Parts: sequence; structure tokens; C-alpha cells
Amino acid sequence: MNSKSSLTICCILLFVAVGCSAPQPRKPLNKSINAFLQQSAKRNKILLAAEQKQIAEVIATEKKEAYFPSKKGFWYRYKNKDDSGSTFPIKGDLVKFQYAIYTLKGDLLYDAATLGAVRYQVDQEDLLPALREGIKIMKAGEVVVFLFPSYLCYSYQGDGDKIGINQPLRFEISLDTIIKTQTQ
Repeated sequence: MNSKSSLTICCILLFVAVGCSAPQPRKPLNKSINAFLQQSAKRNKILLAAEQKQIAEVIATEKKEAYFPSKKGFWYRYKNKDDSGSTFPIKGDLVKFQYAIYTLKGDLLYDAATLGAVRYQVDQEDLLPALREGIKIMKAGEVVVFLFPSYLCYSYQGDGDKIGINQPLRFEISLDTIIKTQTQ
């Protein structure tokens, strides 16, 4: 065997030996990201608890009104309820509604005339989460008052005008019509 083929065999054996070793996990380059996420989660829990307390205080002051909790974390009460057998809007239905936005204490921020009527295809278009979730529990002709935590409204940004950062809000929504899709 010549030295060239010996060298080739040694290189192949070395390559196989090195290639068969178990992969070594890489260490994270920035450990502060995990700490940041933990701090952010803690801040959000504290913020949510404070907002839930504010909402509970509003409900307590409006004792004569019956508020109901939702599975999505907001509360609501009916101003005009439809007890007939009509249905709720579902994905794909076209709804038309109007709404006004208030502070939790009831101070008007935006009236329905300013915001205008909204046409929305349920779960098919982008819409503020508060509105998207609120109309799903309404029937045509109903008027409902909602108490929303900030994460469903304008969250940490506010609207840059009348709605502040992390401000829970009261919405009054009037669902005018529901046009069912043909595929149902």
C-alpha cells in the first residue's frame, strides 16, 4: 500500500469517527430573553388582575343590572334582549352593527354616529377582538353592554387619541342584521 492510499484511508476513518459522535446542543446566546418573557408574563398577570378588579367594581355599583361572564374574559348585560328562537351569527354570516365606546365608568369616548355602521363577515375579516367576540353572542335586534379588559380592546397602544394605554372599556353594541350564508 502506498502512502497516498494510506492517507486516504486514515482520512476516511477519521471522518467516520468524528461524524459518528453525538451532536452537542448549543447553549443559548442570550439568557436575558427568558427573563424578559417571565417578567412580561408577571406584569400582564398583575395588569389583568387590576382590570378585573375595576370591572368587578363597576358591576358592584350597577347592582340592578344582571351582568354575565363570558368564556373569553369579558362581562355583558342586555339592554334589549331577543328571547325568540332566532340564531346567533356564525362564521361567514354577514352582520351589520353599530357601537359606542365608553370608559368603564360610563363617560362617552366615541358615539355610534362618529364610528358609523359596520358591516362585517364573521370570522372572515379583521376586526377589533372586543367587537369580534361580542357580536358572536348577540342576536339581530339586540343591544348589549360589554365590559372588556384592555387585551380585547386597544391593549398597550391605546388609540392615540381618547383611549389610553391598557384601558378597559365599556362598549354598547346594537346588532342590526344577520344575513346567513348560503352554505348553512
